Amino acid sequence: MVKEELRDRFAEQGFVVVPDLLSADELKSFGTAVDEGVHVRCADDPRSLDEKTTYEQSFQQCINLWEDRPDVRPLTFHPAITAAAAGLLGVDSVRLWHDQALYKEAGGRGTDPHQDQPYWPITESNTITAWIPLVDVSLEMGAMGYVPGSHRFGVRKFANIFSAQGFDLAHGPEAQGVEPVFVPVRAGDVAFHHGLTIHTAGPNLTGDVRRAHTAIFFADGSTRAERPRAHPSVDRGRIEVGAPIASVFTPVAHPRTAGDLPGTPPPIEQPFPGWPGWDWSMKP
Repeated sequence: MVKEELRDRFAEQGFVVVPDLLSADELKSFGTAVDEGVHVRCADDPRSLDEKTTYEQSFQQCINLWEDRPDVRPLTFHPAITAAAAGLLGVDSVRLWHDQALYKEAGGRGTDPHQDQPYWPITESNTITAWIPLVDVSLEMGAMGYVPGSHRFGVRKFANIFSAQGFDLAHGPEAQGVEPVFVPVRAGDVAFHHGLTIHTAGPNLTGDVRRAHTAIFFADGSTRAERPRAHPSVDRGRIEVGAPIASVFTPVAHPRTAGDLPGTPPPIEQPFPGWPGWDWSMKP
């Protein structure tokens, strides 16, 4: 149960840190699980940081670890995290959109300002991201920064951070001149932000990897939008435009009974458009 004070703050600001959702023992085991998942996914990439694209220099991104890493699944569907997500959105039930590890390497560049929602073909905007640090994340390591209240600005705009610089927070119209608030987060705490909250992250100026896992949730009953026209979270389940988004690829995350985890979804059909190698810019 999320405290009313935190729900009110999330509704007003579009982001909030919920303390002490994970124990030290959980952090140790889950941290090892995500580390191994990232290692396996990135094992065939010999490039140095300087050789990577600008986008890849912001973080190593490993999507849908819950599907092929059973030891990561209990983190993505952790009952305290999923209950907090539902409570902050003010809904009874949420489904998983996808999870992903976002590891910002030592020396990694900042994450360009953007909103998450425009990347997803979800009509409704009852969406939320749980940003789960596996280490204490300081400002120097690349803490997240949020534009307070920006989920209420009426902006729902695609910012192409894959090949461009995202929103111009200082001079562009999206942030309305409101400066981002950068929020250090302790391991064990979880930072949540709304799908329409404009956010960014600083560069990693330390010699250590900024290790974070994230899980995106949406209100159960949400429907598929026409644009973006493609996304694996709905295409793999053959969800039609206007239909409720509900399949084994977007399972219910809350409520679930204690110890109940979704099963491994069916293998990815090949050739499936862009997977692997999916174009996450998802241009309409």
